[in-house]
Amino acid sequence: MFSWISLIQVFVIVLCIWLFYSTFIKNTQSEKLVRGLLGLGALWVFSFLLSWAHLDLLATFLHYTALFLSLSLIVVFQPELRKFVALLGNVEGWRRMFKRGGVKTKDTRALDAIVSAVEYMSAKRTGALIVFSNLLNDSAIDKKGVAIDARISSELLLTIFFNKTPLHDGAVIIENERIAYAGGILPLSQNNLNWKYGTRHRAALGLSEVSSAVVLVVSEESGDISIAEKGKFTKYDDIKKLRARLEKVMVK
Repeated sequence: MFSWISLIQVFVIVLCIWLFYSTFIKNTQSEKLVRGLLGLGALWVFSFLLSWAHLDLLATFLHYTALFLSLSLIVVFQPELRKFVALLGNVEGWRRMFKRGGVKTKDTRALDAIVSAVEYMSAKRTGALIVFSNLLNDSAIDKKGVAIDARISSELLLTIFFNKTPLHDGAVIIENERIAYAGGILPLSQNNLNWKYGTRHRAALGLSEVSSAVVLVVSEESGDISIAEKGKFTKYDDIKKLRARLEKVMVK
């Protein structure tokens, strides 16, 4: 029997699903998987409606079409499906995020250290790749690299990305305002990029396509500073604007 309590429960469920979708799925590669699942669901429902209307031939055709597409979806979206399931199963990440209330303590010294290092590397055309991760992105990173767990400092970042060190080609992963890992390997974007974008940019864009991580890149060729987020690049020529953006990233 319909009641206002039932309506409220439905509203809460829809709201939770929408919040999860808009926070972790929207504008990532997993969005294609979700759209595919919704399309298959609609096809299944339509086939049952046709069966209820005694249009058995059309109902059977749609039923087996949906079954075939379901199997195809597993093959086509295998990488996205694996990362999506890993995201849902990252219990430790969820637990630690809710324990912190999803809010990080603002640390101006850490922010200043990153901006200072990035500005110096841009001037010297030292390539850099810095990931701002929120624990729920763990499943999207192919290999985190070497565990560091150190306080953020300009000197340490400059040392890691110095082109004579073993870790300089990989990504530095920032978690909870600390340098958690260095030398990380990120998933490469399969999109066609401009010729001026190298492996670092492809890796930054690739991670931003499959997760909610924000990735900062310093170009070794031009010294340009860019941020990859939700599958798109934003170039920062003004260091003050870059600092303002990173401040929002580190405290969200």
